[in-house]
Amino acid sequence: MIQQQESTIVEHHPMDVLLRQDRIPHIWCSGCGLGTSLTAFINAVRDCGIPLEKISVVSGIGCTGRVAGYLNLDSFHTTHGRALPFAVGLHLGNPSLKVIVFSGDGDLISIGGNHFIHTARKNMDITVICVNNFNYGMTGGQGAPTTPLGSRSTTTPYGNFEFPFNIPHLAAASGATYVARWTALDTRRLKNSMQEAILRRGFSVVEVISPCPTLFGRLNRLGTGLDMMKSYQENSVIRHGADPASVAMGKDGKIIVGKFVDIERPTYLDMMKQALGGRFNIPIPERSVDKTEIPMDGE
Repeated sequence: MIQQQESTIVEHHPMDVLLRQDRIPHIWCSGCGLGTSLTAFINAVRDCGIPLEKISVVSGIGCTGRVAGYLNLDSFHTTHGRALPFAVGLHLGNPSLKVIVFSGDGDLISIGGNHFIHTARKNMDITVICVNNFNYGMTGGQGAPTTPLGSRSTTTPYGNFEFPFNIPHLAAASGATYVARWTALDTRRLKNSMQEAILRRGFSVVEVISPCPTLFGRLNRLGTGLDMMKSYQENSVIRHGADPASVAMGKDGKIIVGKFVDIERPTYLDMMKQALGGRFNIPIPERSVDKTEIPMDGE
């Protein structure tokens, strides 16, 4: 009887439908936050109410870019830094799809930075999940535009002297309609935020602070992935509605998390429909968030 129950649990895990079992086990290092981030994302997709055949995931190159290959959804694993141009083309070619970009800070904010700000400026109806591990994890631990001041990487052996990007501020200043940040340990809040972002029409962004124990953690003597997770959690401060310009991570080690922006703004296709009137015959899907149903603070 026990053996039968165990078999049932294995064969009918609720995440099985959204994972490509032939690609498992994954390549991520022990202690990396990407597995947790993917779990939160799968739960968000399952609960958002959008048919799975209407969801497409796009990623670039890097550790986070592997997400597209593990998901049992229509997905694109694109070239380095070009996830957003691919996503924009997919969205405009088939606006009935919900297009989600799931990639890393190096891919989206460094080589893809120009695409990031202009996709936000145009308010394309695309959701971006940016997992920030403060370095280029897959290509050798090089410094990235998000590497904190003073932190060591393989290209900044004496510490980083460049001011890093504040991703929520960059997204908000560029025109995003939804901006949030959580750590990979905030699993329930992260799932709820991802769900909100998916349902919010317009350019929505969720930053996930995730440990890279193999490279960033080792070079900065931050301990194991669990040590880094605990540190992120202990130093997290929730400030919903905070000015995104004020949430940069400074030398005090504090990580301001929460939902910073949640507004409505006409999307690119809304503006096109308004300008072209009857000549515009592309259906625009309606999605809205009932903010009373997705708590950010509840466990």
